[in-house]
Amino acid sequence: MNTLTSAPLAPLLDQLFAEADRATSPVMAALSRDERERLLYSKTEYLDFYGRLKDLWLPVSRQTGELLYMLARSTNARTIIEFGTSFGISTLYLAAALRNNGGGRLISSEFEVSKVARARQNLVDAGLADLVEIREGDALQTLSSDLPDSIDLLLLDGAKSLYPEVLALVESRLRPGALVIADDADDSPQYLDHVRSPTSGYMSTPFADDIELSMRVA
Repeated sequence: MNTLTSAPLAPLLDQLFAEADRATSPVMAALSRDERERLLYSKTEYLDFYGRLKDLWLPVSRQTGELLYMLARSTNARTIIEFGTSFGISTLYLAAALRNNGGGRLISSEFEVSKVARARQNLVDAGLADLVEIREGDALQTLSSDLPDSIDLLLLDGAKSLYPEVLALVESRLRPGALVIADDADDSPQYLDHVRSPTSGYMSTPFADDIELSMRVA
């Protein structure tokens, strides 16, 4: 059985994507373009910025979700780290892959309390809660300790300005061949400079319109 395409997960994903499409944020709409860009790239005001985004779902696309599922399945991933749970749509795709791989552990991090509560409920509704630990708080603290010794896959989908810092927290635990998927990576030029460097220990390439796919080689 494919967990991704059967009940309860398949209809739940349809429902969640519909909710995400309807979500609006008057607070964000009131910000000027320059202010949004300044906050997006800030390494000190990210909590304020993403706090303002609490009404927006910021989900991966269906295509990206399916890609996450396929990458996790094809590599037989058993240990996954996710930066940026939001309402848990990407988490559901990754957890479905773990289920079909025979089990495993997904550690995700989200600082917005209301999003954590909804994401946990979505996992319960999907029958996947036993595979996932959502750590509430700033990922620079929640992902700084008590991680698996060997990590198979890392998803970066939180504050773009923190991609280099979050990668640094888990980098020593990425096994050779581990995959790192960074959503909207173009908004993190420092991260791209790192993973694309010939001396970084990665092979890395842009994938689709908004993803950087990297593999740990050393």
